[in-house]
Amino acid sequence: MSSFIVPVYDLKGKEIDKIDVGSIFTTPFRPNMIKRSVLASRRNRQIPYGVDPRAGKKTSAESWGTGRGAARIPRVKGSHTHSASRGALIPFAVGGRRTHPPSGFQNFKEKINKKEKILAKKSAIAATANPVLVESRGHIIEEIKSLPLIISDELESLIKTNEVQVVFQNLGLSYDLAKAKRRNSQIRPGKGKRRGRKYKKGKSVLIVIAHDYGVVAAARNLPGVDVVVVDQLNIEHLAPGTHAGRLTLWTKSAISNLNELLIEEVMN
Repeated sequence: MSSFIVPVYDLKGKEIDKIDVGSIFTTPFRPNMIKRSVLASRRNRQIPYGVDPRAGKKTSAESWGTGRGAARIPRVKGSHTHSASRGALIPFAVGGRRTHPPSGFQNFKEKINKKEKILAKKSAIAATANPVLVESRGHIIEEIKSLPLIISDELESLIKTNEVQVVFQNLGLSYDLAKAKRRNSQIRPGKGKRRGRKYKKGKSVLIVIAHDYGVVAAARNLPGVDVVVVDQLNIEHLAPGTHAGRLTLWTKSAISNLNELLIEEVMN
């Protein structure tokens, strides 16, 4: 079992310790497994959608048949009403059924082998320690001292957004935060502007903690920043959009619990 010695920093950005993060950060990069796992995760949380099977068919309309010099489409009944000859039921009639509506009984689930899922997660975790992959994903890492970036557990007790911003500045993460803020002000091209997603949302730092003592609320308004407890960490946190190498800030306790949680996943 190979070792990987990484420094630990305090809230002021000073090195206070060194720990062995284990072999998980030396896992080979497998982009095919990561992409498959992310897409499967998306599919498995997709909600089936469809129309009412009776939509457009709640009528007693019938065709007049032949011999009247009129098309044989179903027509609303009633000889002395305004809508006596109005078509109904068929797809091209006003109020008629849809031609090929989506079915509400679709099965969107996608299966993935447990070993492949675990390998994808380990590979995505290892990618957070690869400067080439982190930089190629668009993150700014010139001021960051080391990857993986590990901080003391004091971070978990911060309760103010300003305190988290000061820590980011001390660790060299403020430049990436500013980039995500600029990204979030860009207006999306196309029809998405009128579908509730007018602005693009860039991803910045991922904070992985062992326990939440207030930092989740403190960091939730920072642009592009996500905070997750290590036992809830999934592949979409580590590789948004199937692209691995997210800039990640780990607490010391989260690193200690990481290997134990992965061993439990293998055993279960």
